Amino acid sequence: MFSYRHAFHAGNHADVLKHLALIASLRHLMRKDGPLTLVDTHAGAGIYRLDSDAAQTSGEALEGIARLQALHEQNQAPALAGQAPAATEDIAEALADYLAVVASFNRAPGAWRVYPGSPLIMHALMTEPARAAVHDRLKLFELHPTDIQALDAHVAQLDAGRQVAVARQDGFEALKALLPPPAAAGGSRRALVLIDPSYEIKSDYAKAAAAVQDALRRFATGVCMVWYPVIARPEAHGLPRRLKTMAQQAGRGWLNATLHIGAAPDGGGLTASGLFVVNPPHPLKAALEQALPQVLRVLAEGRGAGRAWAVEASA
Repeated sequence: MFSYRHAFHAGNHADVLKHLALIASLRHLMRKDGPLTLVDTHAGAGIYRLDSDAAQTSGEALEGIARLQALHEQNQAPALAGQAPAATEDIAEALADYLAVVASFNRAPGAWRVYPGSPLIMHALMTEPARAAVHDRLKLFELHPTDIQALDAHVAQLDAGRQVAVARQDGFEALKALLPPPAAAGGSRRALVLIDPSYEIKSDYAKAAAAVQDALRRFATGVCMVWYPVIARPEAHGLPRRLKTMAQQAGRGWLNATLHIGAAPDGGGLTASGLFVVNPPHPLKAALEQALPQVLRVLAEGRGAGRAWAVEASA
Protein backbone atom coordinates (compact mmCIF):
# COMPACT_ATOMS: atom_id res chain seq x y z
CA MET A 1 0.00 0.00 0.00
CA PHE A 2 2.87 2.40 0.74
CA SER A 3 5.18 1.64 -2.18
CA TYR A 4 4.35 4.91 -3.98
CA ARG A 5 6.65 7.84 -3.19
CA HIS A 6 6.01 11.15 -4.91
CA ALA A 7 9.68 12.09 -4.51
CA PHE A 8 10.33 10.01 -7.64
CA HIS A 9 7.76 11.99 -9.63
CA ALA A 10 7.91 15.54 -8.24
CA GLY A 11 8.08 18.19 -10.94
CA ASN A 12 6.96 15.91 -13.75
CA HIS A 13 4.36 16.78 -16.39
CA ALA A 14 1.51 15.67 -14.13
CA ASP A 15 2.65 18.08 -11.41
CA VAL A 16 2.90 20.84 -13.99
CA LEU A 17 -0.73 20.37 -15.05
CA LYS A 18 -2.01 20.03 -11.50
CA HIS A 19 -0.12 22.93 -9.98
CA LEU A 20 -0.61 25.29 -12.91
CA ALA A 21 -4.38 24.83 -12.55
CA LEU A 22 -4.22 25.00 -8.75
CA ILE A 23 -2.39 28.32 -8.74
CA ALA A 24 -4.63 29.81 -11.42
CA SER A 25 -7.71 28.76 -9.43
CA LEU A 26 -6.42 30.15 -6.15
CA ARG A 27 -5.46 33.46 -7.74
CA HIS A 28 -9.08 33.97 -8.75
CA LEU A 29 -10.56 32.77 -5.47
CA MET A 30 -8.19 34.98 -3.50
CA ARG A 31 -9.41 38.10 -5.25
CA LYS A 32 -12.22 38.07 -2.68
CA ASP A 33 -11.48 38.97 0.93
CA GLY A 34 -13.40 36.07 2.48
CA PRO A 35 -11.16 33.38 3.98
CA LEU A 36 -10.72 30.03 2.30
CA THR A 37 -10.50 26.56 3.75
CA LEU A 38 -7.93 24.68 1.67
CA VAL A 39 -7.74 20.89 1.89
CA ASP A 40 -5.15 18.51 0.45
CA THR A 41 -6.34 14.96 1.01
CA HIS A 42 -3.05 13.34 -0.06
CA ALA A 43 -0.42 15.91 0.84
CA GLY A 44 2.77 13.87 0.46
CA ALA A 45 5.98 15.28 1.91
CA GLY A 46 5.11 18.88 1.03
CA ILE A 47 8.32 19.78 -0.79
CA TYR A 48 10.93 17.77 -2.71
CA ARG A 49 14.61 17.89 -3.60
CA LEU A 50 15.17 17.64 -7.34
CA ASP A 51 18.79 16.64 -6.75
CA SER A 52 17.81 13.72 -4.49
CA ASP A 53 18.53 10.12 -5.40
CA ALA A 54 14.81 9.52 -5.97
CA ALA A 55 14.41 12.40 -8.43
CA GLN A 56 17.64 11.58 -10.22
CA THR A 57 16.67 7.93 -10.51
CA SER A 58 13.38 8.61 -12.26
CA GLY A 59 14.55 11.62 -14.26
CA GLU A 60 10.95 12.82 -14.50
CA ALA A 61 11.69 16.33 -13.26
CA LEU A 62 14.39 16.66 -15.92
CA GLU A 63 11.69 16.11 -18.54
CA GLY A 64 9.21 18.31 -16.67
CA ILE A 65 9.92 21.40 -14.59
CA ALA A 66 13.61 21.49 -15.55
CA ARG A 67 12.67 22.11 -19.19
CA LEU A 68 10.25 24.83 -18.20
CA GLN A 69 12.89 26.62 -16.12
CA ALA A 70 14.50 27.82 -19.34
CA LEU A 71 11.17 29.35 -20.40
CA HIS A 72 10.95 31.18 -17.08
CA GLU A 73 14.49 32.51 -17.37
CA GLN A 74 13.85 33.65 -20.92
CA ASN A 75 10.78 35.49 -19.68
CA GLN A 76 12.70 37.15 -16.85
CA ALA A 77 15.84 38.13 -18.77
CA PRO A 78 14.63 41.50 -20.16
CA ALA A 79 13.45 42.70 -16.75
CA LEU A 80 16.71 41.66 -15.09
CA ALA A 81 18.62 43.58 -17.75
CA GLY A 82 16.53 46.70 -17.15
CA GLN A 83 14.74 46.38 -20.47
CA ALA A 84 11.07 46.31 -21.31
CA PRO A 85 9.72 42.81 -20.56
CA ALA A 86 8.76 42.07 -24.17
CA ALA A 87 8.96 38.30 -23.60
CA THR A 88 6.22 38.51 -20.99
CA GLU A 89 3.67 38.78 -23.80
CA ASP A 90 4.92 35.52 -25.28
CA ILE A 91 4.20 33.33 -22.27
CA ALA A 92 0.72 32.64 -20.93
CA GLU A 93 -0.05 34.51 -17.73
CA ALA A 94 -0.99 31.38 -15.77
CA LEU A 95 2.17 29.57 -16.88
CA ALA A 96 4.36 32.57 -16.00
CA ASP A 97 2.73 32.74 -12.57
CA TYR A 98 3.23 29.02 -11.93
CA LEU A 99 6.90 29.20 -12.87
CA ALA A 100 7.39 32.29 -10.72
CA VAL A 101 5.98 30.44 -7.72
CA VAL A 102 8.35 27.50 -8.26
CA ALA A 103 11.24 29.93 -8.78
CA SER A 104 10.48 31.58 -5.43
CA PHE A 105 11.55 28.35 -3.72
CA ASN A 106 14.85 28.37 -5.63
CA ARG A 107 16.83 31.50 -4.81
CA ALA A 108 20.27 30.11 -5.68
CA PRO A 109 21.48 30.46 -9.28
CA GLY A 110 21.61 27.44 -11.55
CA ALA A 111 19.25 24.54 -12.01
CA TRP A 112 16.27 24.51 -9.68
CA ARG A 113 16.95 22.13 -6.80
CA VAL A 114 13.59 22.25 -5.04
CA TYR A 115 10.06 21.57 -6.16
CA PRO A 116 7.15 22.62 -3.91
CA GLY A 117 4.28 20.19 -3.54
CA SER A 118 0.66 21.33 -3.29
CA PRO A 119 0.84 22.04 0.48
CA LEU A 120 3.67 24.54 0.22
CA ILE A 121 2.27 26.09 -2.94
CA MET A 122 -1.03 26.75 -1.19
CA HIS A 123 0.74 28.06 1.90
CA ALA A 124 2.90 30.37 -0.22
CA LEU A 125 -0.15 31.95 -1.86
CA MET A 126 -2.18 32.30 1.33
CA THR A 127 0.69 34.06 3.11
CA GLU A 128 1.64 36.54 0.40
CA PRO A 129 1.58 40.10 1.81
CA ALA A 130 -1.62 41.02 0.01
CA ARG A 131 -3.38 37.90 1.35
CA ALA A 132 -1.87 37.17 4.76
CA ALA A 133 -4.35 39.27 6.75
CA VAL A 134 -7.28 37.16 5.50
CA HIS A 135 -6.12 34.10 7.50
CA ASP A 136 -6.99 31.26 5.17
CA ARG A 137 -6.80 27.77 6.67
CA LEU A 138 -4.90 24.79 5.24
CA LYS A 139 -5.72 21.19 6.20
CA LEU A 140 -3.21 18.50 5.18
CA PHE A 141 -3.62 14.73 5.34
CA GLU A 142 -1.13 11.96 4.62
CA LEU A 143 -0.86 8.28 5.56
CA HIS A 144 2.59 7.28 4.32
CA PRO A 145 4.78 6.86 7.44
CA THR A 146 7.85 8.48 5.89
CA ASP A 147 6.07 11.27 4.05
CA ILE A 148 4.01 12.32 7.08
CA GLN A 149 7.20 12.76 9.10
CA ALA A 150 8.70 14.89 6.34
CA LEU A 151 5.48 16.87 5.99
CA ASP A 152 5.38 17.54 9.74
CA ALA A 153 8.96 18.78 9.66
CA HIS A 154 8.42 21.01 6.64
CA VAL A 155 5.25 22.56 8.07
CA ALA A 156 6.97 23.14 11.42
CA GLN A 157 9.57 25.25 9.61
CA LEU A 158 6.80 27.48 8.27
CA ASP A 159 5.88 28.58 11.81
CA ALA A 160 2.30 28.79 10.58
CA GLY A 161 0.58 28.19 13.90
CA ARG A 162 -3.07 27.19 13.64
CA GLN A 163 -3.35 28.24 10.02
CA VAL A 164 -1.92 24.90 8.89
CA ALA A 165 -2.98 21.56 10.38
CA VAL A 166 -1.31 18.24 9.57
CA ALA A 167 -2.78 14.84 10.38
CA ARG A 168 -1.79 11.25 9.67
CA GLN A 169 -5.23 10.29 8.50
CA ASP A 170 -7.08 8.97 5.46
CA GLY A 171 -7.86 12.14 3.54
CA PHE A 172 -10.96 10.66 1.96
CA GLU A 173 -12.47 10.09 5.40
CA ALA A 174 -11.12 13.30 6.94
CA LEU A 175 -12.78 15.43 4.28
CA LYS A 176 -16.23 14.60 5.59
CA ALA A 177 -15.63 16.48 8.84
CA LEU A 178 -14.39 19.61 7.06
CA LEU A 179 -17.37 20.32 4.81
CA PRO A 180 -19.15 22.63 4.96
CA PRO A 181 -16.28 24.88 6.06
CA PRO A 182 -16.64 27.35 8.92
CA ALA A 183 -18.51 30.54 8.04
CA ALA A 184 -16.54 33.77 7.78
CA ALA A 185 -17.49 36.88 9.74
CA GLY A 186 -19.87 37.91 6.97
CA GLY A 187 -21.43 34.45 6.81
CA SER A 188 -19.78 33.26 3.59
CA ARG A 189 -18.30 29.78 3.32
CA ARG A 190 -15.57 29.04 0.78
CA ALA A 191 -13.34 26.05 0.23
CA LEU A 192 -11.04 24.41 -2.28
CA VAL A 193 -10.34 20.69 -2.01
CA LEU A 194 -7.51 18.95 -3.85
CA ILE A 195 -7.83 15.17 -4.22
CA ASP A 196 -4.77 13.56 -5.77
CA PRO A 197 -4.13 10.03 -4.50
CA SER A 198 -1.47 7.86 -6.05
CA TYR A 199 -4.09 5.43 -7.41
CA GLU A 200 -1.65 2.78 -6.24
CA ILE A 201 -4.66 0.58 -5.59
CA LYS A 202 -7.69 0.43 -7.87
CA SER A 203 -10.09 1.34 -5.07
CA ASP A 204 -8.68 4.88 -5.06
CA TYR A 205 -10.71 5.64 -8.19
CA ALA A 206 -13.97 4.71 -6.49
CA LYS A 207 -12.93 6.52 -3.31
CA ALA A 208 -12.15 9.70 -5.22
CA ALA A 209 -15.56 9.61 -6.91
CA ALA A 210 -17.30 8.91 -3.59
CA ALA A 211 -15.44 11.80 -1.94
CA VAL A 212 -16.65 14.20 -4.62
CA GLN A 213 -20.20 12.89 -4.36
CA ASP A 214 -20.16 13.40 -0.60
CA ALA A 215 -18.60 16.85 -0.98
CA LEU A 216 -21.38 17.87 -3.35
CA ARG A 217 -23.95 16.80 -0.78
CA ARG A 218 -22.25 18.60 2.09
CA PHE A 219 -21.04 21.73 0.32
CA ALA A 220 -22.21 21.98 -3.28
CA THR A 221 -20.55 25.33 -4.01
CA GLY A 222 -16.99 24.33 -3.05
CA VAL A 223 -14.23 23.97 -5.63
CA CYS A 224 -13.14 20.34 -5.88
CA MET A 225 -10.09 19.36 -7.94
CA VAL A 226 -9.36 15.71 -8.73
CA TRP A 227 -6.11 14.70 -10.41
CA TYR A 228 -6.00 11.31 -12.16
CA PRO A 229 -3.60 9.38 -14.41
CA VAL A 230 -4.57 8.68 -18.01
CA ILE A 231 -3.60 5.04 -18.33
CA ALA A 232 -4.93 1.85 -19.92
CA ARG A 233 -7.20 0.95 -17.01
CA PRO A 234 -11.01 1.05 -17.11
CA GLU A 235 -11.18 2.80 -13.74
CA ALA A 236 -8.93 5.61 -14.99
CA HIS A 237 -11.03 6.24 -18.09
CA GLY A 238 -14.26 5.95 -16.15
CA LEU A 239 -13.39 8.41 -13.36
CA PRO A 240 -13.77 11.69 -15.33
CA ARG A 241 -17.01 10.40 -16.85
CA ARG A 242 -18.39 9.63 -13.39
CA LEU A 243 -17.33 13.03 -12.07
CA LYS A 244 -18.93 14.78 -15.03
CA THR A 245 -22.21 12.96 -14.41
CA MET A 246 -22.13 13.88 -10.72
CA ALA A 247 -21.53 17.56 -11.46
CA GLN A 248 -24.30 17.66 -14.05
CA GLN A 249 -26.78 15.92 -11.74
CA ALA A 250 -25.93 18.42 -9.00
CA GLY A 251 -26.32 21.33 -11.40
CA ARG A 252 -22.71 22.43 -10.91
CA GLY A 253 -20.15 23.61 -13.42
CA TRP A 254 -17.20 21.41 -14.31
CA LEU A 255 -13.92 21.39 -16.24
CA ASN A 256 -11.74 18.52 -17.41
CA ALA A 257 -8.18 19.18 -18.61
CA THR A 258 -5.77 16.58 -19.96
CA LEU A 259 -2.14 16.73 -21.00
CA HIS A 260 -0.49 13.99 -23.11
CA ILE A 261 3.22 14.62 -23.61
CA GLY A 262 3.70 11.68 -25.99
CA ALA A 263 5.29 8.27 -25.59
CA ALA A 264 8.90 8.13 -24.43
CA PRO A 265 11.41 6.36 -26.69
CA ASP A 266 11.65 3.48 -24.22
CA GLY A 267 7.86 3.25 -23.94
CA GLY A 268 7.92 3.55 -20.14
CA GLY A 269 6.54 5.96 -17.57
CA LEU A 270 3.33 7.92 -17.24
CA THR A 271 2.70 9.91 -20.41
CA ALA A 272 -0.64 11.59 -19.66
CA SER A 273 -2.80 12.80 -16.82
CA GLY A 274 -5.97 14.76 -16.23
CA LEU A 275 -7.48 17.20 -13.78
CA PHE A 276 -11.23 17.36 -13.19
CA VAL A 277 -12.61 20.43 -11.43
CA VAL A 278 -16.09 20.82 -9.99
CA ASN A 279 -17.15 24.47 -9.71
CA PRO A 280 -14.08 25.73 -11.61
CA PRO A 281 -13.31 29.46 -11.34
CA HIS A 282 -14.63 30.98 -14.56
CA PRO A 283 -11.22 32.20 -15.88
CA LEU A 284 -9.64 28.75 -15.53
CA LYS A 285 -10.69 27.40 -18.92
CA ALA A 286 -9.18 30.30 -20.84
CA ALA A 287 -6.05 30.26 -18.69
CA LEU A 288 -5.42 26.59 -19.42
CA GLU A 289 -6.22 26.96 -23.11
CA GLN A 290 -3.49 29.59 -23.32
CA ALA A 291 -0.93 27.79 -21.15
CA LEU A 292 -1.18 24.12 -22.10
CA PRO A 293 -0.11 24.50 -25.74
CA GLN A 294 3.06 26.23 -24.51
CA VAL A 295 3.66 23.54 -21.89
CA LEU A 296 3.23 20.82 -24.50
CA ARG A 297 5.65 22.44 -26.93
CA VAL A 298 8.36 22.39 -24.27
CA LEU A 299 7.69 19.05 -22.57
CA ALA A 300 6.91 17.00 -25.69
CA GLU A 301 10.23 17.82 -27.35
CA GLY A 302 11.86 14.68 -28.72
CA ARG A 303 9.00 12.37 -27.75
CA GLY A 304 6.87 10.14 -29.96
CA ALA A 305 3.24 10.11 -31.02
CA GLY A 306 0.26 10.91 -28.82
CA ARG A 307 1.09 14.50 -27.92
CA ALA A 308 -2.05 16.48 -27.15
CA TRP A 309 -3.83 18.71 -24.68
CA ALA A 310 -7.54 19.31 -24.16
CA VAL A 311 -9.79 21.42 -22.00
CA GLU A 312 -13.48 20.56 -21.87
CA ALA A 313 -15.94 22.46 -19.70
CA SER A 314 -19.62 22.97 -19.04
CA ALA A 315 -21.30 26.00 -20.55
